[in-house]
Amino acid sequence: MRAPARRRRTALRRKRLWALLLAGCCLVGYLYYRPVKDYLQTSRQLAARRAEVKALAHEKAALERRLAASASGRTLIEEARRLGYVKPGEHLFVVRGIRSWLKAHEHHHGAPGR
Repeated sequence: MRAPARRRRTALRRKRLWALLLAGCCLVGYLYYRPVKDYLQTSRQLAARRAEVKALAHEKAALERRLAASASGRTLIEEARRLGYVKPGEHLFVVRGIRSWLKAHEHHHGAPGR
């Protein structure tokens, strides 16, 4: 009779040990859930910010190239002409209706640009 009682106690101890081990694992999982979740969220945000910084760096480089080109004399003169500025001593003439004139005279001279 002693052997079956001892087996039952050993089986009961094993069940308690497994239950305690399972409860310990659940507690550890519960305690680590929030920090791991926060870490993953922060990691995703960091990746997004890095992508944003990379895009802004490309944009900055493009703007710097554009600034360097616009600082050259030729580009500055072209932009001033486009805005209607003239050099001292020059006269500005505004010619309107060029397209309609070209259209009206197209049959006499052929297509423009020949």
